[in-house]
Amino acid sequence: MTTTPVSPAPVSAPGQLPPSLIATLPGHYYTDPEIFRQEQERLFESMWFCAVRGADLAKPGAFRTVQVGRESVLITRSRTGELRAFLNVCRHRGARLCLEEAGEVRRNLQCPYHAWTYDLDGKLIAAPNLVKMPDVDRTEYGLVKVALREWLGYAWVCLADEPPSFEETVMGAAVERLGNVAAIEHYGTENLALGKRITYDVKANWKLIVENFMECYHCATIHPELTDVLPEFADGYAAQYYVGHGAEFGEEVKGFTVDGSEGFGRLPAIAEDQDRRYYAITVKPTVFINLVPDHVILHRMFPLAEDRTIVECDWLYAPEVVESGADVSKSVELFHRVNAQDFEACERTQPAMASRAYRRGGVLVPTEHHIGIFHEWLIGMLGGMDG
Repeated sequence: MTTTPVSPAPVSAPGQLPPSLIATLPGHYYTDPEIFRQEQERLFESMWFCAVRGADLAKPGAFRTVQVGRESVLITRSRTGELRAFLNVCRHRGARLCLEEAGEVRRNLQCPYHAWTYDLDGKLIAAPNLVKMPDVDRTEYGLVKVALREWLGYAWVCLADEPPSFEETVMGAAVERLGNVAAIEHYGTENLALGKRITYDVKANWKLIVENFMECYHCATIHPELTDVLPEFADGYAAQYYVGHGAEFGEEVKGFTVDGSEGFGRLPAIAEDQDRRYYAITVKPTVFINLVPDHVILHRMFPLAEDRTIVECDWLYAPEVVESGADVSKSVELFHRVNAQDFEACERTQPAMASRAYRRGGVLVPTEHHIGIFHEWLIGMLGGMDG
């Protein structure tokens, strides 16, 4: 993560700010439904979006529906074992194909309205009186496919007709943060097992959550458990502030747990210089990856409105840890508290985004200046719209 302070020029506050401060986005960027609609179109529906953990769809016929921007996306595992993604819309009259968030079908996907039926590869295979319509191309009238890539054990989907480079925009985030992609591959995330999943319904704009995750100026104030384990965070410098830097565990800390007690054995491919360190990665627009020696924590955000975001957080461990029934509660509890503390702060902030006091926005202190780069990126993606 480069740390050159960048102020978002279109939204800079009037007057000359002192060198220690740069301007934030103005408040309406977090409350305006039209800005949120543009974010849905130009970010969530145009970029790679981390949708579902592949292991959640273990058997052919398993499916999950996820909200990506304004679209419901249906992800299934085919009869031959591959993951497929489609728009969750019947090609006949537009009915929602699957209403459930998750489930399993035996062989096919059938619309509950007029019984148009599709196989797990999306091809139209049956419909009332279909044999009397030989001119209907069953592939042409199959489900609309969505691009899908698998990485870190998750299915990433992209609604764009021409998706951006996955290597540059997704894997590139790990390179930008860690220096090379091998550094994240050492954790073998695709081979880890789910130890715990917690879903949070956060009454705040998704950008407030991103900005919170990117900085640690707040850590000494609201994260006592985290700063006990990672003492350098008490100084306000986030791990993402430096390329390749991982925050080091405190001298008396044995593991990344709520009380600093011992965790589990180091993941087998972890490099020596990655031991006893915490790394955080932001994959724009909606994914956070947290790496520690014995497990990985991955957040997926699903922005539903300008003031509401669902966050699904997975704690991933070596398969033998989960299979043995080991107690993972102390490591889960540490970041669960961090999440709860962060999300409460974001919910405390959201109402003020509509205040006249924040009409022109606020300011970022030096340890937060890298958030200005996120703001510049956002404005660029939204077409440089006038703030």
